[in-house]
Amino acid sequence: MSDIAISISILSLVAVLGLWIGNWRIRGVGMGIGGVLFGGILVGHFVYQMDIHLDSHTLEYIKEFGLILFVYTIGIQVGPGFFSSLKSSGLKLNAFAAGLVLLGGVVATVLHLMFDVPLPVVLGVYSGAVTNTPSLAAGTGILAELGTPESMLALPGSAYAVAYPFGICGILLSMWFIRRLFKIDVNQEAEAFEKVSGTGKESLYTINVAIRNPNIDGLALQDVPGLNDGELVCSRLKREEELIVPKGNTTVALGDILHLVGSRQKLQSARLILGEEVDASLTTKGTELRTSRVVVTNEKVLGKKLIDLKFKQRYDVVVSRLNRSGVELVPNREATLQFGDILNLVGRPESIDAVANQVGNAQQKLQQVQMMPVFIGIGLGILLGSVPLAIPGLPAALKLGLAGGPLLVALILGRIGSIGRLYWFMPPSANLALREIGIVLFLAVVGLKSGENFVDILVHGDGLQWMLYGAVITLVPLLVIGITSRMFGGLNYLSLCGLLAGSMTDPPALAFANSLHEKSGAAALSYATVYPLVMCLRILSPQILAVLLWGLM
Repeated sequence: MSDIAISISILSLVAVLGLWIGNWRIRGVGMGIGGVLFGGILVGHFVYQMDIHLDSHTLEYIKEFGLILFVYTIGIQVGPGFFSSLKSSGLKLNAFAAGLVLLGGVVATVLHLMFDVPLPVVLGVYSGAVTNTPSLAAGTGILAELGTPESMLALPGSAYAVAYPFGICGILLSMWFIRRLFKIDVNQEAEAFEKVSGTGKESLYTINVAIRNPNIDGLALQDVPGLNDGELVCSRLKREEELIVPKGNTTVALGDILHLVGSRQKLQSARLILGEEVDASLTTKGTELRTSRVVVTNEKVLGKKLIDLKFKQRYDVVVSRLNRSGVELVPNREATLQFGDILNLVGRPESIDAVANQVGNAQQKLQQVQMMPVFIGIGLGILLGSVPLAIPGLPAALKLGLAGGPLLVALILGRIGSIGRLYWFMPPSANLALREIGIVLFLAVVGLKSGENFVDILVHGDGLQWMLYGAVITLVPLLVIGITSRMFGGLNYLSLCGLLAGSMTDPPALAFANSLHEKSGAAALSYATVYPLVMCLRILSPQILAVLLWGLM
């Protein structure tokens, strides 16, 4: 067999062994995809002991391409909700998450300076302590750019593997400690979260309001204060026994009942202006109207605004909700359509069918992947990552690299959604498959290269010290931010647990947080809110650390 064939065969063995190890569970918590790294270390140890020759160029290519696939698919997945997650209530969560990342970098810097820990080891321990694999890749890449000797480039992987196990355990210990410190009742926290956020998991709510204010009697709907700012949708109007789809020029009268969709705050403000909330049925059953959910798959409407499509004027159909990548949005007039958007429509059956035909509603298209946009995005990401960013005072130009460049481009493209007939929507199953393949390839190669000296470092070298450094980097930021966010930020405990798990981008920790109260979605919501920003910061932070600390050497 050729060296290339042997190398790929060994990688397949590592993947199988590592995924098997990742499925091991201790009280419901396992290493997941991180098991591939340990499978690689185990196989790598015996490969080097048996002096089996692997093709280094093949391994390097597979590692880098795996990393690119991984970060690109993450960007495409979180892109649609990334910028919106920085607004409103997500601002506080993201501020705490950013503080946690910053504090971790500060702790790593202090350890490096106090104990004279080699920079490659610091970056590896830092990445392992926060259980973030792209961080390891970014750190290794910047070390190579700075001219680190080849013999030292294997140290980050070994240090990562040493610190990684406690990185997972440390998150769980922090959640447990904070719960004990504040004597928290999880059931009470879940009830408090539901009272604040509402009983449903959706971001939009509905109420039926009866018109009681004589000042708006006879006004056109588009002229009624509170209903003309694009923050609410009136999808149905009931006048006596007649149910209609209202238009902007539809006049309202005392006694009319409006079915409104929007945020809780906007709905309550509208209620104060219009009249009173009533327990009336505005169901479409038994009427000429019906509701339907259709999906946007027609390339001709991508990027177009709802106001330009004129569904209400042309078809007498109202878009009451717009669901994008699991996030529900108010479909105001300026909202643009993206591939995969789900629209809630209210109107007559024949009118809804006409709108569905216009937007596509071809479910099978959701399972197809346009490969051209994938490679366009990857190519643009690599180009962006290769651009040197000269910063005054730093000894070397900073680059986003093969981790940061594709991630940033994917975030932007995921947010844009489509350009002409090219769309960057990717079915969740396809996205997950590419992401898993990418990270498995990357971890398998890192594990193989780290396996040569891992046992020697752990038994005869400084492995135990590295483990201790990793524990400090894990625990100090988690406890400081966790306690601070609870005491001064008033954060709900379940939301806090989701914040800690998301700040470490650690799915096993999220699974543990969800298990604290299985009926509450607080932890998952916080995790999803901070994950996009944290992933970007985790990739950039080791590069910044490396450049800053390199200048102090």
